[in-house]
Amino acid sequence: MSDVAVKAQDERPKFHQQAVDFVLWFLDRFGPAPGEHITDACKRAGIQPHDDRAFGPVYMTLARQKRIEKIGAVRRERGHGTSGGNIWSLKTG
Repeated sequence: MSDVAVKAQDERPKFHQQAVDFVLWFLDRFGPAPGEHITDACKRAGIQPHDDRAFGPVYMTLARQKRIEKIGAVRRERGHGTSGGNIWSLKTG
């Protein structure tokens, strides 16, 4: 995951911070959502790394900072229905 994050920063130096800001804005505006939906919205807004895996460090940074939290799980849409899709929410309290 760190290799993907480094490459994303090399190719688009502001990617990580822009994605962090977008995730927080999205969750504040629309409430809890699956990570895949947030990632897709971020890409539609023009915040797009070379590889979608670069979003993993974005979510992990926010979770470690206790700004967002996992509140559930869904089947992944791009994972052909496999498990592992997280529902994210702004951290409360």
